[in-house]
Amino acid sequence: MATRGTPTASRTVRGTSSGARLVGIDAARGLALLAMMATHVLATFESDPHLTPTWIGLAFSGRAAALFAVLAGVGLALSTGKQQPLEGTELRAARRGIALRALVIGAVGLSLGGLEVNIAIILVHYAVLFLCVLPFVGLGLKRLLAFAAGWILAAPALAYLLRPWLLSADPPLRLGHNPGWEDLATPARLLGDLFLTGYYPVLQWIAYLLVGLAIGRLALSKAAVPFLLVAAGTAVAVSSKWLGTVMMEDWGGRRALEAQIGDPAYPLESLLQVNLAGVEQSGSAWWLATSAPHAGTTLDLLHTSGVAAAVIGACLLLGRLGEWVELDLLLPIRGIGAMTLSLYTAHLCIMAALHDQPLAPGWTVDGVYWAQALGMLLVGGVFAALAWRGPLEWVTHAANQVGRYQQAPIRQTSRFR
Repeated sequence: MATRGTPTASRTVRGTSSGARLVGIDAARGLALLAMMATHVLATFESDPHLTPTWIGLAFSGRAAALFAVLAGVGLALSTGKQQPLEGTELRAARRGIALRALVIGAVGLSLGGLEVNIAIILVHYAVLFLCVLPFVGLGLKRLLAFAAGWILAAPALAYLLRPWLLSADPPLRLGHNPGWEDLATPARLLGDLFLTGYYPVLQWIAYLLVGLAIGRLALSKAAVPFLLVAAGTAVAVSSKWLGTVMMEDWGGRRALEAQIGDPAYPLESLLQVNLAGVEQSGSAWWLATSAPHAGTTLDLLHTSGVAAAVIGACLLLGRLGEWVELDLLLPIRGIGAMTLSLYTAHLCIMAALHDQPLAPGWTVDGVYWAQALGMLLVGGVFAALAWRGPLEWVTHAANQVGRYQQAPIRQTSRFR
């Protein structure tokens, strides 16, 4: 949902390293949207008493949305100076543009909050994340890495301490539904949900944007950087998932949590593999030791950030390969990534129209997903080939330009010489 860099640069497809770089970023964003859609439409658990995870849940749950958030940070870095962060009046103008773009995204999210749909809509959280990282967009690579590391270590522990206090309030500071315009009337409950008790807790998710900002400050046009992202991302993802599994299975973490829950039928093992969102993670410090998707723990943030970095690096390599062979290998998928706000909104509207409705004869749930995915590839490919912006991307770009506008100083001259 993050918009791309400058209009001229974003329309470059081949012939320059800068163009290949942005093609790869857009392609990664397109993959993130398709993977998020898969978790929305297709089953992440089997319909048995044990909630056996499906391959969709095992592959995409938690990772797709995290990739989307990391890419938001990459987009912010690319639009605020790339390797050399903006300073002074240019930085202030960029921050104004980002803030106005966030307000547009937030307004779209609040408007979609009234849809009858069994999907956790990310847009309002996404907008708040943009506002929260404004102080960091002027930082260089080393400081961003330091902040990202500190946030990944500290935010989960802080959230673990604060969540019980918010949930014990009367009424609990948790919405239980997607944020809508009506929730502005209860700001404490809305903010509590957005930052700590909701599906995409902003307090921990700021780490993803900091990681993305750091990635965007790298010299992405250099040949070695995509390989570095793939190697480092894979190493971090594998090691953090391995450590989480060891702590849960070998060191007794899962047994301790099962004893705390006290229900032998509770499918904790499956939830730890696919999704801990909505599970009240309190009462035992072992909740902080898991790397489960949507756990918001240090190991979860590390694992999903590592996966995101590896995917971004792989997409950059594919973009560079397409440049070498003079063939735009990523045209349809990068087209989706260039207009994710419009296509995500369309996806939600389609799913709302199908909510609690029987499928037409001959249709299956898989068919619903693939029809949307193929439609998006077609639309995205056409828009990318014609260098068009999506309709909502046009609005966010206009808001960004308004924020960045700086009036030239008026030179006052005397009437008498």
